[in-house]
This record gives sequence, C-alpha cells and structure tokens, in this order.
Amino acid sequence: MVEKHTGMNFHALVSAIREAHEHLAARAGKAINVSLTLRNWIIGFYIREYEQNGMDRAEYGGNLLADLANRLHSEGLKRTAERELRRYRQFYLSYPQIRETVSTEFLVMPPNQMFQLPLAIRDSMTTESGGADTTASRNREATGFRIPPEELISRLSFSHFVELIQIDDATKRLFYEIECVQGNWSIRELQRQIGSLYYERSGLSRNKEKLRELVQSCSQHTESKLAVRDPYVFEFLGIESKEVMSESDLELALLDKLQDFLLELGYGFCFEARQKRILIGNTYGFVDLVFYHRILKCHVLIDLKVEQFTHENIGQLNTYVSWYRKNMMLEGDSQPIGILLCAQKDNSLVEYALAGMDNKLFVSKYQLELPSVEDMKRFLEHSICNSDV
Repeated sequence: MVEKHTGMNFHALVSAIREAHEHLAARAGKAINVSLTLRNWIIGFYIREYEQNGMDRAEYGGNLLADLANRLHSEGLKRTAERELRRYRQFYLSYPQIRETVSTEFLVMPPNQMFQLPLAIRDSMTTESGGADTTASRNREATGFRIPPEELISRLSFSHFVELIQIDDATKRLFYEIECVQGNWSIRELQRQIGSLYYERSGLSRNKEKLRELVQSCSQHTESKLAVRDPYVFEFLGIESKEVMSESDLELALLDKLQDFLLELGYGFCFEARQKRILIGNTYGFVDLVFYHRILKCHVLIDLKVEQFTHENIGQLNTYVSWYRKNMMLEGDSQPIGILLCAQKDNSLVEYALAGMDNKLFVSKYQLELPSVEDMKRFLEHSICNSDV
C-alpha cells in the first residue's frame, strides 16, 4: 500500500521558504567571512615570510609595507593600504594556529593554483620560523585551552579579529574569544565589552558566573546573513559602499528625497558625497550626506536614522563633525556643522551638532542660512507619510 503524504498548507509553504532562505543566507555570509579572514591571514603570512627570507628584502628595508601598498593599489587590490598590511601581519602573528585551517583549505585546490603556500605552511608548522610566532604559540599553550581554529574563523568575522589583535595579553584575548563565540556577539558588542573592562571586572568579581550570565543576557548578537554589510567584506567582493550601507528601503528613499530637498532650497548647498566613509582610529564610519555650503564656507554633514533617537546618535554625529574639523577644514573654512535627522512613522527629530563651535556671530548666521528645524521636521513628516515603504 502506497503511503500518502499530507500536503503542506500555505502557511507551511511560507515558513519553509523563509527558513531555507535564512539558512542559506547565513551559510553564504559565513563562507564569505571565512574566505576574507583566510585571505587577510595569508597576506600577513606572505609579508612575514618575505621579511625573514625574501631574497631582495634588503632593498626595501623599512619602506617595505609602503612600497607594497602602492604596488598593490596600482594592481587594483582593495584594503591593502599600509596600515591594513600591518594589521594583516599582526593578525598572522597573533593567530598562528589558523595555519592548520589554511593548509586544509588550500590542499583541495589544483596544484597550479596553490602557489606552494601549503608546503610553506607545513614547513613553518614544524620549524616555527621567527621568534614572534614561537612566542605566540607558547602563550596559547600556556592558557591550557584554545578554541579550534576552524571554529574561530567560522564564528568570528575579520572585523572581530581586528578588535582582538589589539589585545596584547594572550589570556585576555582568549577570554574575549570565548565570550564572543559563545555569546555570538556583534562587533559593536565586542567593542563595548572590551571598553567596559569586562575581563578586568570578571577577574575582580566574586561571582564570575553570575556576571557572565548578566553580560550575555544583555549582549547584542550578530546576524550571519547580514555579514556582507561589513566594510571589509563588501570591498573584498568589489561592492560599492552605497549598495550595502543603507539600513532600509525607507532610509534610502528618504536620502534620495533629502538630497534633492536641500539642493532645491537654494541656500548654497553644494553636494559633495553620499555614504562618505571616514576612518577614525581602527573604525570606519559612514556619513549619509556631505555638502559644502558656499555661503557659510563649511561642510554640512547629514546623518539620517530611521529608528528612535538615542544619545549615541548625536555622539556619533559629533565624532564625524570633529573628524571633519581636524582633517578636512582648509584655510578660510568655517567650522563644520552636523544635522541629525531621526525619522519614524509617527515622530521626527532634528538635532544640530556644532561640535564645540563658540563663534556666536557664525551661529547666528548659520541659523539664517540653513533650513530651520521646523522646515526639516515638515520635510521628514511629509516624506514619511507619502512613502510607499
């Protein structure tokens, strides 16, 4: 007797498609992150090997990374500036155990595509070339425990590793690795916990497990399917920042309208950039819109948020304004100005960031030349009400 299978209903169909999408999107995001992490580790490996054994290394000396960065840039390779190359080398030195994963990964490639890398890695696994590599390995062993390298690179993005390699102490770094993997922390959460001295607080706490439960229960988790939004990843894939940085369709639509709105006001706005990427320390920020105001002779930075206003928003904008004041102001320019717009379906907020501006005459002038708070609120409310999103 042939068994009859019960057909799925419409709700089950939707659920099945959604689950398949989410599962495969997560797998794709993880695969991309693993490839990027291995790529950066291998670059660090090559640099370190060349520094120690390169036949013509004496010709470059201390200019090696600068010369290499210039050459790679001319070859069209992204994320190969001198500071990035230095970071990749440090990544290799901090995580020598990843070589086990790299060997396995590259041995499945055709021989003509292997570039002799697996052989070099197998040799270095037995010889441990270089004192820094040996020291890093001993530090790892001294902790008595380590996360398997294949789990490290599959669970953490390279942006996580960027934060971790700044920690010199191997035990402290391992602590954050474990907490980050087990808690599935986002990059922001890892930064927050390092900044809040979680490791040090844990060492002083009488009830470490209770502290850990509290931290993990309040932590911000990462989503693998959104990994392609990481600046490292989208440049690795050759995707322009504008294609990936918009947080929602509503934000993208509002930015389109906002750009036209400000240009049509005739107040002197000259459009300069959209999704302007700036590097502050080791962290990238993105300014939604940047204008230069020809009357006020200053940059005007626009940051748009589609969620509820938080003090972090204004702090972020002030950081951008301060960066522009330090790095982009030319002789004769006035202080840059930031405008924060928070838009929701039932609310809007406009905040002007002056970043320490104390020239009252200029403040009065900008209040005349820039759109008023009321104008900006009306624009937001009108645009949201008439949005199809």
